[in-house]
This record gives sequence, structure tokens and C-alpha cells, in this order.
Amino acid sequence: MSDTGNWPLYEIFIRGKRGLNHVHVGSLHAADDQMALTHARDLYTRRNEGVSIWAVRSEHIAASTRDEKDPFFDPSADKVYRHPTFYDIPDDVPHI
Repeated sequence: MSDTGNWPLYEIFIRGKRGLNHVHVGSLHAADDQMALTHARDLYTRRNEGVSIWAVRSEHIAASTRDEKDPFFDPSADKVYRHPTFYDIPDDVPHI
């Protein structure tokens, strides 16, 4: 049996038959990209629910942290034109 502790960790994203976006479904260790895709297929699409798989090495994902949430997203707060909070919505308009 191989030592999977030395294999890189992959994050797995699946796009379902009815979905437009890939959704993170889990993680797995694999020796290479092809093995990651094969194992992801076997593990996460057993009921034939996927149409596309992304396997991304965890080390290549850059993400913001919860602690930096406020300072990281502050620049978008001063672009009020992106948020339609100052418009009056007519009463006869059912959904906006």
C-alpha cells in the first residue's frame, strides 16, 4: 500500500447535471492530477450526478481569511452605485 501522507492534497469541485457552477464537495490525496480526477469521479459521482470535475491542488488556492473580512472587503463599500439601496421601488412591481 502506498504512503498517501506524502501525496498532495486536492480540493474537488463537481458540476452537477442541472448546475451551472462547480461546487466544492471535498478533498482527497492523490499522487498526480489524473489520479485525483479518477479518485474524485469514483468517490464523489457514484450515482452519475456529475458532468464536470475540477481537481485543484490545495497549495495553489489563495483565499482570504475570516479575520481580514472587514478590511479586505471595505473598498467595495464605498461604491454605492453598485448597490441599488437608494432607488424607490414602485408598489406594483412584484419582484426585484
